[in-house]
Amino acid sequence: MRVLLVVATDPEADESETERLVRRLRSEVDELDVDSVRPLPAGSMPDGAKGADPVTVGALMVALSASGGVFSTLIGALSAWLERQSGRHRITVTIGGDSIELERATAAEQKALIEAYVRRHSGSASTSGSASASGSASASGSASASGSASGGPAD
Repeated sequence: MRVLLVVATDPEADESETERLVRRLRSEVDELDVDSVRPLPAGSMPDGAKGADPVTVGALMVALSASGGVFSTLIGALSAWLERQSGRHRITVTIGGDSIELERATAAEQKALIEAYVRRHSGSASTSGSASASGSASASGSASASGSASGGPAD
């Protein structure tokens, strides 16, 4: 399974901080039981990928085996990474055209959103669709979860 991660950092972060954040995330993902993690050069985003905006600085392609719960471990690690950051960063996760955008959110919002996304991709077939972050989930399969406007971490 190939997973595209697109990191969009806080607009107030300078270039060196942004590069440091993406390197640190890549290092943390590489410590998981993934097959590989590699950066994608600028302008090489796959068709259907979300996140190509001016503050997007890092795209990582992660290859994982389809077994052993590695995907749910990856999503949990991304959520934990976001919670540890002081800025308003987000990570868009895309598998076969189906995307979820992770931001700081309440634990309950993130859990519901992530569980739905992981369920969709735990089987062998991937489905088309999109999930983004806004605090609610609908029966149509699109979901959203975002943190408060103050940017404070959720408990």
